[in-house]
Amino acid sequence: MSRIGKKPVAVPQGVEANLNGRDLTVKGPKGQLAMTFMEEVDVKFEDGQITVMPIGETKRARSMWGMQRTLAQNLVTGVTEGFSKTLNLVGVGYRASVQGKNLQLQLGYSHDVLYPIPEGIDIKCPDQTTIVISGIDKQKVGQVAAEIRKWRKPEPYKGKGIKYADEYIFRKEGKKK
Repeated sequence: MSRIGKKPVAVPQGVEANLNGRDLTVKGPKGQLAMTFMEEVDVKFEDGQITVMPIGETKRARSMWGMQRTLAQNLVTGVTEGFSKTLNLVGVGYRASVQGKNLQLQLGYSHDVLYPIPEGIDIKCPDQTTIVISGIDKQKVGQVAAEIRKWRKPEPYKGKGIKYADEYIFRKEGKKK
């Protein structure tokens, strides 16, 4: 039994949710998001709450139950609060800045890395070594953060690279004489 799937998703005031068959559309102060539920789950929208239940007792239906409920919760959270991820640049000369619709990164390469900012994503650089990625779609925010981090993953000896703000880099000991 899914403990997460049992909880209904509360739709707060100021948020408009429409369930049309398997399609859920959520509109709020930050924007509008939509998703389509899988065929293994049954969805109901009553009394300002979205309830997800599995159809049958198959393993796939039970495994989709909690995930589909969490995706619906992410839609509601996204249009009310939004999501954000913070990246830190660690290394001598590593810098980031936003220039127009591009993020310019200096990461020790012979050239600057220009990352075009996708639609629906807002990137800010409060200082030269911090990047704040925000948006209403949790999957998109995480994907953009992963693509930026891919340019220089943190290495375990000196800790240089692009890391998440809440990430711990396990440090290794160097060579001994």
